Amino acid sequence: MKRIFLFLMTNMAVLLVLNITLTVTGANRYLTENGINYSQLLVFAAIVGFTGSIISLFMSKQMAKMSMGVQIIDPNAPASQTEAWLVDTVHQLADRAGIGRPEVGIYEGAPNAFATGAFKNESLVAVSTGLLQNMNEEEVTAVLGHEIAHVANGDMVTLTLIQGVVNTFVVFFARIVAVFVDRAIMKNDNRDGVGVGYYLTSMVCEIVFGILASIIVAWFSRQREYRADAGSAQLLGSTKPMENALARLGGLEPGELAKGMQAFGITEKVNNMMALFASHPPMESRIRALQNLNMR
Repeated sequence: MKRIFLFLMTNMAVLLVLNITLTVTGANRYLTENGINYSQLLVFAAIVGFTGSIISLFMSKQMAKMSMGVQIIDPNAPASQTEAWLVDTVHQLADRAGIGRPEVGIYEGAPNAFATGAFKNESLVAVSTGLLQNMNEEEVTAVLGHEIAHVANGDMVTLTLIQGVVNTFVVFFARIVAVFVDRAIMKNDNRDGVGVGYYLTSMVCEIVFGILASIIVAWFSRQREYRADAGSAQLLGSTKPMENALARLGGLEPGELAKGMQAFGITEKVNNMMALFASHPPMESRIRALQNLNMR
């Protein structure tokens, strides 16, 4: 809850800085003269930008269970030795990371794993059957350490709120551009309100700005992966298990996660043509970063 509060305050500060910048530069008067109430627009954009992201965050655990068919393991009555080992390993890693013990689950699918949840003390860590079948215990432990590091770092909250910020700016600037384009089209028209130019321009700008925003969010997501890899190495006391796990994953076809869950997986299929939009860095780059990590 503290992390959510701090990031909300940070994001409110960003909006305040934008408001002050518009005032200091005189852009607010220019916008007002052209019929734009920028303060109301900024509030509207923030509500639109954040609402979906915040709702998705709080529903993330339940949606993950439903969309991926995750079977939660009862820690008091695991159905097999593998389940018992999995729960015990996740709980040990969580204790080392200083967070609450997550729910642990298994789902059917090709090699992958993910963590999600709005609060670091009430999270979910799930692994696929393909991951358990294709990796040894040390490698699976490293993957679990990676997911625990995501939780301990508050990455689910951070990524959600960054998405909310960029959504806000997309909505805000798309509508400002749309108003000016509409004014240019209607310059000899005395009608009140906006015309078709506003709606068309707003739609086009939201698509274009949304693409640019996706690049920003994807870049941040890739940085999260480097930090989570390093976090796993610190939890295990060595970079080798994570290096071996990434090398193994690099030779396997990654399992597809449900839409909206890709950024929370351990791996994804990266198309070189779409590298700017990838939520995960190339395996070679991640292994190289671990090899350069100074473990004392």
